[in-house]
Amino acid sequence: MTFKNTLYAGAAFVGLVVAAVGPANAAGRLSVICSADNEWCEMMETAFELEHDIDVSMVRKSSGEAYAQVRAEASNPKLDIWWGGTGDPHLQAAAEGLTEEYTSPQLGDLQDWAVRQAKNADNKTVGIYAGALGIGYNNDLLAKKGLSAPKCWKDLADPAYKGEVQIANPSSSGTSYTTLATLVQLFGEEEAFAFLKEMHKNVNQYTKSGSAPIKAAA
Repeated sequence: MTFKNTLYAGAAFVGLVVAAVGPANAAGRLSVICSADNEWCEMMETAFELEHDIDVSMVRKSSGEAYAQVRAEASNPKLDIWWGGTGDPHLQAAAEGLTEEYTSPQLGDLQDWAVRQAKNADNKTVGIYAGALGIGYNNDLLAKKGLSAPKCWKDLADPAYKGEVQIANPSSSGTSYTTLATLVQLFGEEEAFAFLKEMHKNVNQYTKSGSAPIKAAA
């Protein structure tokens, strides 16, 4: 499709976390991967550099891509900080000993779930924000095409939405991986994958980033 897509199967970020990976670079410079939305990444980079005499080299990557890089560079880290993204990849990195222990002086100001996440990971990662998992759609495009809005996950397998659904690839997107895990928890593995097989018939693109489909539907 050359026009903006109607539907987005996916979500905002869930259980987002931060993890220190370095120290990889010399003092006065930080190498950072940011797995949050690019606008947030750029805003934090600018604000940090204004407040500190430290240059930040920041790259935006999806959670799955970031985890793969951290894992690949385990014997020779190139990063100092991995910020944002979905929780599972950060927790996996912590469990594998790929991230360093760090206890923020602001830890007590965080919500209980974030503090528990830090403790469960031996302070090798910490929750920093959360978002709702769901479906986004463009009302104007739906009306133009005579389509009703989806009310649940299984609606996305309706043949009426053929070519109208976009979702990220779970191998690169932590958001999409979380969606996959959620569907398995809701329906059971067999039913979840049967649904995904049917929904696949309606998908026009599997994006690299979890936020890309919702932007396409905006």
